[in-house]
Amino acid sequence: MAARLAAASAALALALVGMCCAAGPATALGMNWGTQATHPLPPKAVVQVLQDNGIKKVKLFDTDPAAMSALAGTGIEVMVAIPNNMLADLADDAGKAKDWVKRNVRRYDFDGGVTIKYVAVGNEPFLESYNGSFINVTFPALENIQNALNNAGIGDRIKATVPLNADVYNSPKNNQVPSAGRFRADIAGLMTDMVKFLAKNNAPFTVNIYPFLSLYLNDNFPLDYAFFDGGATPVNDNGVLYTNVFDANFDTLVAALKAVGHGDLPIVVGEVGWPTDGDKHAKASYAERFYAGLLKRLAANTGTPARPNQYTEVYLFGLVDEDAKSVAPGSFERHWGVLRYDGQPKFAMDLAGQGRNTMLVPAKGVKYLPRAWCALNPNAKDLGKLGANIDYACTFADCTPLGYGSTCNGMDVAGNASYAFNAYYQVQNQKDEACDFQGLALPTETDPSTATCNFTIQIQTGAAAMASLGARSAGAAALVLALLQLLAMW
Repeated sequence: MAARLAAASAALALALVGMCCAAGPATALGMNWGTQATHPLPPKAVVQVLQDNGIKKVKLFDTDPAAMSALAGTGIEVMVAIPNNMLADLADDAGKAKDWVKRNVRRYDFDGGVTIKYVAVGNEPFLESYNGSFINVTFPALENIQNALNNAGIGDRIKATVPLNADVYNSPKNNQVPSAGRFRADIAGLMTDMVKFLAKNNAPFTVNIYPFLSLYLNDNFPLDYAFFDGGATPVNDNGVLYTNVFDANFDTLVAALKAVGHGDLPIVVGEVGWPTDGDKHAKASYAERFYAGLLKRLAANTGTPARPNQYTEVYLFGLVDEDAKSVAPGSFERHWGVLRYDGQPKFAMDLAGQGRNTMLVPAKGVKYLPRAWCALNPNAKDLGKLGANIDYACTFADCTPLGYGSTCNGMDVAGNASYAFNAYYQVQNQKDEACDFQGLALPTETDPSTATCNFTIQIQTGAAAMASLGARSAGAAALVLALLQLLAMW
């Protein structure tokens, strides 16, 4: 593992061997930066968090100009992304792919600009739940984007890849071991063609692996097998012992790649993480345990049985909670962040993988709305309307912490109503009319939070939040954005 050293001195040379692995996070470590939030942190604040924590890689889900502007000049390696709903157009027309690369890659690709390393073509487009919607367009889009990068003369250092869910490969039911891994039967031919194309262009295979989902989807899944601390009964694969599901999943992919003639293709783990709310297994103590094991392995370049002692590029999912994400996969979807919605760390986390009891550096300059909450009116009479009003509030705000096994589960009716009303009130920026609910609610300056359930106060967004970061930072952001806009005209 390479380390980031903060200072140099003659004495440091004597201690270099002992300090090299404790000075900073693994160079292979990146973060996913999602922005599906009602009150997202200002991009400048997010980039400052990345820098303050020594994180040198970030994966986006689009090419938002504000995010790209904030990343310009930082040296942070970036994976930009093309949403699934754009794949069909880019697959049908190579010219549109060329235009996309011009607007979203070449525009930022200059000395002092954004250090783009990858273009993510879609996001888990072959999920079985999509019912084949992107089966016929993903590979042609990948080809057109990589060819556009090549034609622009930047394809040697910027690679197109497709972040795929681990459901694109599996082992047969009668031989559930990693070495039997193959690509899913319905897309086996397509996956083979994609792998060959990636190999031809020296691009990596990107996969998202979630041990948490093994627990979520199967109540009989052994809990310890989701973690890295050796408490699980190993799975024996012809004498190779697997003590955790991450290694087993990764090596199932290695076997699938080997079966199509490319067992040495580089693999990037595009997403891996553990949520902290929204399910009985989604809690901060488990997240802390999971990351402690994962980060220790990354720091040591432990690798997996099929690829031992190898550097693995990994992007943690994710950086900050997103209270506007779809909960179709589960209520936990809004709670993947290692930081809360306001950029504050949730649990101890040592990115250097040395097991130290340390916290991430929080977001700076975050400004909150006034200290006011919305709660059930204790004098409300017509409680027959309570259910409908709670449903209304939770339609437009995040009430997932109220669910079974979650941090706010178990409160009485008044507590549930107050939580829902306050969540809506905060999303609506504490507008007076947002705390009425047909006379059932009243604003209060008394915090209704409990020992386990936090009634949030949202952060300021927009111009006020940006101003709080300082005129100098805002001015620098504006200057960079102006330069990028000029380049867009080229």
